[in-house]
Amino acid sequence: MNEFTEIEKYVNKKELQSFFKKLFPICRSITGNGFRKSLKIIGEIVDLNIFKFKTGTKVLDWTIPKEWNISDAYIIAPDGKKIANFKKHNLHIVNYSYPVNLKINLNDLKEKLHTFPPLPTAIPYVTSYYKKDWGFCINYNEYKKLKKGIYKVLIDTSLKNGELIYSDKIIPGKSKKEILISTYLCHPQMANHELSGPLVWSMLYRILKKTGPHKYSYRFLICPENIGSAAFLHKNKKNVNNIKAGFVINCVGYGNEINYKKSRQGDSLSDKAAFNVIKNSKYKYFIEEFEPFGSDERNFCSPGFNLPIGLIMRKRYDGFKEYHTSLDNEKTISYKTIIESIKLYLDTIKTIENNFVPFGKIQYGVPQLSKSKIPLYTNISSKRKKIEERKRVMLQILNLADGKMDMIDIANKKKFKLIDNVDLVNDLIRSGYIKQK
Repeated sequence: MNEFTEIEKYVNKKELQSFFKKLFPICRSITGNGFRKSLKIIGEIVDLNIFKFKTGTKVLDWTIPKEWNISDAYIIAPDGKKIANFKKHNLHIVNYSYPVNLKINLNDLKEKLHTFPPLPTAIPYVTSYYKKDWGFCINYNEYKKLKKGIYKVLIDTSLKNGELIYSDKIIPGKSKKEILISTYLCHPQMANHELSGPLVWSMLYRILKKTGPHKYSYRFLICPENIGSAAFLHKNKKNVNNIKAGFVINCVGYGNEINYKKSRQGDSLSDKAAFNVIKNSKYKYFIEEFEPFGSDERNFCSPGFNLPIGLIMRKRYDGFKEYHTSLDNEKTISYKTIIESIKLYLDTIKTIENNFVPFGKIQYGVPQLSKSKIPLYTNISSKRKKIEERKRVMLQILNLADGKMDMIDIANKKKFKLIDNVDLVNDLIRSGYIKQK
C-alpha cells in the first residue's frame, strides 16, 4: 500500500484542470443528455459499469421522473435585450423547467424569478425535479434594474419518458468485503459542490485500480444525487451487507480545514479510520454527528440500511458563501486542495487496509524485546525524539494486544497515526510478538 502515498505518479494538476474544463460547461441534471455526456468524460478515467432505470420505476420511496433535456432558454426584456440567457450560464434556468413560450408582464414574471440578495452578483441554483414548474434565476443587481413592460419568455426543454443512469464498478480485492466510494454528478456549472467530488473520486479509482489487489474490494458509485443512490440501494438491497466502510465525496476543493460527518453508527470502521487520519493531520478539523440532511448519506444511513458511510469534506456545503450559486466556479476551488483531499482519502483507505485485531505472544509481563532477531528495542537509552516515539508506540501496541481492540482503536486511544507506524507493526508481526487474531 506504500504506493498510496506517492500520488504524484497518478495525479497532476494539469490533467485535473483539463477534465474540469471539459465538464464545467455541461448542463447536468438528475437525468438527460448532460448527465450522459458528463459520465462519458469521467469514463476516460474510470471503467464505467452502467445501470439504467426507466421513467416511472419505483426505487425505495421514490419514482424515477421523466427525462429532462434543454436546448435553450431566455427572456427578452421590453427594450429587446436578452436576459437570463441559458447559453451564457446554465444556472439561469430553473433545472427541470417545462417548455414555455409566452408574453408576461413584469409583476407576473417576478413570481418566476429567483435571486440571492446576500450575493447580489451571483446567479442562484434552483431546481424543480418533482413538481411541474418553470422559472429563471438572475443576479439581484440585474433584478433590481428590471423595467415595467411586457417580457417574452422562451424555454425550449423537453420532459419525456426516458431513463436515469448511474455507474457502479467494483475493483475486486482479496476479500469480498467492500469499501463504498460514492459521489454524484448532477449539478450544472458548479465547482466545489459538484466537480471537486467526481475529480477526487476518479483519481481514487485510478490509484486503487493500478495499485491492487488490496485486502478489500472497492465499489465505486457515481450517480445523480439522492434519486441515484435510492436506485442503487433498491437494486442492491440484498447485497449491501458486504459494505464494511465507505464515504460520499463532495466539497473537497475549497478550504484549509477538514469537516468530517460521521456515519449514523457513529463508531463505524469509516469513522474510526477517518478520525485517526484527521486528528493526526496538519489541518484544523471539525467532527459532526450524523444528521439526516445533506447528500446521499441520507439514503445509505437510513434505518433499514444503516451503512457505515461518512464524509470527509473540506469546507462543508454551508461553510462557503458561494454554495449553490454561479460564484462556485474555478476561481473558488484550488487544485492543490483537491490533491490534498485525494491524499486524505488515500490515507484513510490505507488505514482501513492495515487494520486488524492484534494478539501479543507475551501476555504475562513485559516482553524482553532485546532478544528479538529483528531490532525492535535498543539497549541504550536515547532521548532522540523519533526513537523514543517508536518505543512509546511499540509498547502501547504490545500492552493493548490482548485480542480485544483493533489497531485503529489502539492508535486512536494512544494518539498515534497508524499508517505512520506500519513499518513498526510489520516488524512486530515478523518478530512474532504480535499476530492477527
